[in-house]
Amino acid sequence: MQSMYIKVKITPGAKKELVTVVSPTSYKISVKEPAEQNRANRRLVELIAEHYGIDAKQVKLISGHHSPSKILSVPDDLV
Repeated sequence: MQSMYIKVKITPGAKKELVTVVSPTSYKISVKEPAEQNRANRRLVELIAEHYGIDAKQVKLISGHHSPSKILSVPDDLV
């Protein structure tokens, strides 16, 4: 199965959750969860999975674990 990479700029600890599509492979996402104990990253993966209508286990955080700029992998056949 092929994977497609998407770029995400995340804002943790926001007042409300918001997913903004910048381009087909680039997003700006605000999450309510703080950037502690991987909570913001987990919520980010959930939101991307919801956006593409896939299971959260199919979304992988490739890089940016401790950075606001992240790269995620999603199955290519779903995009």
